[in-house]
Amino acid sequence: MSDEGKFLRLTVELTVEVLDVDALQAAALSEIRHEDADLTDEERKEQAELVNADETGATALQWLIEPDHVLSLVNHIDEVEPREAVLGVEPSDGPSEDEEEHDHEH
Repeated sequence: MSDEGKFLRLTVELTVEVLDVDALQAAALSEIRHEDADLTDEERKEQAELVNADETGATALQWLIEPDHVLSLVNHIDEVEPREAVLGVEPSDGPSEDEEEHDHEH
């Protein structure tokens, strides 16, 4: 095998049920306020307002997902490293019929 890098694009679609929007928002706000967050005071305020204004919890959830979390879905592999991540979270009407039929299949 050559030393040239090989890249794979991983696409994951996950539907989650939010049981407590307030707790989800509180966790996101904690991340926003954390000293390690690379944000200015103005950006922190803006992001906090966005999280608080979103009654669905989608904006809050975006703050709590990192590429490394997705890689943990792949067992026993240390030979991959996230290089680029694009994350989108949006409200859903719930699991599709297809998702319910294939729950936990690999």
